[in-house]
Amino acid sequence: MGIFTAFDISATGLSAQRYRMDVIAENVANANTTRTEDGTPYRRKVVTFTTQETEHIGSFSHVLDHVVGKGHTRRNSFKEMEDAIGYGVKITDIHEDEDTPMNMVYDPSHPDADENGYVTYPNVNIITEMTNLIDASRSYEANVTAFQASKSIATKGLSILQS
Repeated sequence: MGIFTAFDISATGLSAQRYRMDVIAENVANANTTRTEDGTPYRRKVVTFTTQETEHIGSFSHVLDHVVGKGHTRRNSFKEMEDAIGYGVKITDIHEDEDTPMNMVYDPSHPDADENGYVTYPNVNIITEMTNLIDASRSYEANVTAFQASKSIATKGLSILQS
């Protein structure tokens, strides 16, 4: 694994978490949107990540099972595992949350109230969104730290070569 691969891995994490924060911000901004363009209330959106796997090897767990199960020598095992390291994270899906129920509020004066006087509000819970935002920002910070550590290692290596 080269030093630029470490930069790429951190960069994918940064991009993914930034996008996740954008989706969370959209959820918070639409927490009271009772009517979208299609006439239905806004539905909370969720981002799903997965690892970017090497195409010729498969998942890391597959390689780990293969290496441990075959009883390879230590040198060959490390080489196979190094070849199987994923290249960061990728967004696999942005979907609407169908599991969380919509919020029904009694407000007969609201223009979007049904015949019983209930308004269907989005299934956005501000506390959940803020918790997810903290999680995403901490993950972002961890990726920044990893990127800075990789940069420091590369800088130190270059300074050793210059001397």
